[in-house]
Amino acid sequence: MSEQHEQTAAGGTLYVVPTPIGNLSDLSPRALRILGSVDVIAAEDTRTTGAMLAQFGVRARMTALHEHNEEQVVGTLLARLAEGQSVALVSDAGTPLISDPGYRLVGAVRAADLPVIALPGPCAAVAALSASGLPSDAFSFFGFPPPKPAARREWLSAHRHWPHTIVLYESSHRITGLASDIAQSLEPERTVALAREISKRYEQHWRGAAPDMSDWLSADTDRQRGEFVIMIAPGPPRDPQQHIDDLLRPLLRELEPSRAARVVAAALGERRNTVYRRALALADDADAPPASE
Repeated sequence: MSEQHEQTAAGGTLYVVPTPIGNLSDLSPRALRILGSVDVIAAEDTRTTGAMLAQFGVRARMTALHEHNEEQVVGTLLARLAEGQSVALVSDAGTPLISDPGYRLVGAVRAADLPVIALPGPCAAVAALSASGLPSDAFSFFGFPPPKPAARREWLSAHRHWPHTIVLYESSHRITGLASDIAQSLEPERTVALAREISKRYEQHWRGAAPDMSDWLSADTDRQRGEFVIMIAPGPPRDPQQHIDDLLRPLLRELEPSRAARVVAAALGERRNTVYRRALALADDADAPPASE
């Protein structure tokens, strides 16, 4: 296998550089070389990145790029790259763009047909999934779930039959709420895994049934601290009839049965007559008077 080790950053290139999520030893020698040789580092927080680089004796020119200014900074960085300067993109920790800023910059650089090189490195989602023992041949990363309890439960219910392992991030002040909502929204036998403080001193991993995560967290308040990755095992196959009903019910509140059936049949590739008969049955059930007591 051939190997190529650039000693310094190439001009006109954007480097996407993962940084440690806890243990500083996880910064690769290649990443350190790039960060020490680029013309400018676009950092989510220049103070955080500056403190990290100082541990390695590296001083670099930096500019801030975060969720509130990314759109304004993109043009300036594109101009630097077009002039032949090299730029490194970093987030506060882990791999940029994974629930972190950088999407607009990378998209603009690629659209301008300028080179983008992504270095492999630390990523909490991948590290947690690797240690979870849950299916990893196919998984879906959704970042942070909705912060409000009602919206979060609705989201979990909508993904109850998701066919792949679900990977989520969550913060310390919402982890107990998420655990409670998982217990309410998913079947009790569903396997869930949790990883907290990956690569840090108090790293912990837990795996068990959906209702048991709340008990594990409440047994020791220290377990509720830090940054979390939550993984949910694939859901049970969806009952085709139930799927049709779930789609028809909200539509029938706004549309006639024939139109609702046409929409659902087209979306699912089902026979329209079959869906129409079901729409009529559901509409009749909704219109029926309540049973007398």
